[in-house]
Amino acid sequence: MRLAPVPALPEIRLFSAHPGSGLRRLLEPDDGTDDEATEPQPPYWAYAWAGGAVLARYILDNPLTVAGRRVLDLGAGCGLVGIAAAKAGASEVIAAEIDRNGIVALGLNAAANGVAIAIIGEDITTGPPPSVDLVLAGDVFYGQAVARRVIPFLDRCLAAGIEVLVGDPGRAWLPRPRLRLLGEYQVPDVGGNGGVEPRPSGAFAFVPEKAD
Repeated sequence: MRLAPVPALPEIRLFSAHPGSGLRRLLEPDDGTDDEATEPQPPYWAYAWAGGAVLARYILDNPLTVAGRRVLDLGAGCGLVGIAAAKAGASEVIAAEIDRNGIVALGLNAAANGVAIAIIGEDITTGPPPSVDLVLAGDVFYGQAVARRVIPFLDRCLAAGIEVLVGDPGRAWLPRPRLRLLGEYQVPDVGGNGGVEPRPSGAFAFVPEKAD
């Protein structure tokens, strides 16, 4: 992993994958010697994905969005969104990430950027929202199963009076009727979904479902 500025976000540096990283081994099955071993997870945390990048860019350009507020970075991955929130003046940043390697990367990235982030290393989407003022969800609609878990959790956040912002480049399971566009940026989707060419991505407010 190499520490380098994030494309379109020079204010933030992340430890990111490169051809010599050897991350392919994380995708290989376990050798069976550990009965408690879990299935390997793709190293999502090793890249800055477009949804996180656009949300981080929006926050840095609009710091009053987070200033003085308690913030949750949901599905934090590399920690890009939470780091942006901390740099923009959030009073507290909590990052929720379930991948054990991601948790380590998140801590290293926070330290490299000189910010403090509290990490929750478990799936919080099945329970009540934590005590925060704002939830930031960058690139969490990449799969149907994930979207089905996340949307009810975000609805519980709204019901608790917690504002929710979403960053996404238009993934397949993005709940478009529930989103209000706040800003659009050209950011590279550097995490394996093509090259590093900039693509239009949006920062959105997640809004309550309209009654029939």
